[in-house]
Amino acid sequence: MTKRTTLRTRVLLGTVAAAALGAGTVGAVTANAAGPAPAAAAAVAKGRDTTQTTHLSADAALRAAQAALDAAEDADQKVTVAVVDRNGNTVVTLRGDGAGPQSYDSAVRKAYTAVSWNAPTSVLAGRLDQAPNLKDIPNTLFLAGGAPVTAKGAPIAGIGVAGAPSGDLDEKFAQAGVAALGR
Repeated sequence: MTKRTTLRTRVLLGTVAAAALGAGTVGAVTANAAGPAPAAAAAVAKGRDTTQTTHLSADAALRAAQAALDAAEDADQKVTVAVVDRNGNTVVTLRGDGAGPQSYDSAVRKAYTAVSWNAPTSVLAGRLDQAPNLKDIPNTLFLAGGAPVTAKGAPIAGIGVAGAPSGDLDEKFAQAGVAALGR
């Protein structure tokens, strides 16, 4: 024999469910009304837990790139010049009139390589004989044309030039960019 739910039972069950739902809502509102939980004290790093770095300003990066591009134009070379910061982020890129499409990526990669190893890329290219796997490191290019920029003995930027018929010329123009920063 099955029991039929009477109207009275259904009303009673509905009332109990509504009361339970209401109690949960009131409890949540009451908990939120008390305010947010106290925030943990902010940690402050000091002393040996922090470092300070020197960065090349955007104005200085532009001045260096323009000096490198001017040196290339004076030699009738069509190049692209890139300046990257210590972390390899591009700060400025100048593409000279008539520079080849491949020169953009090459200039950025040369600049990145120079700052990463704090050495001219012509010197680094010579290291491939002893360590050919160096060329497999992402975003690097071991061809002459990149020069590091240093401050207090540490690399702070890289200048890369690409597009001249030889890496020696590219590097000469990159060095002109570095020299412009010392003026």
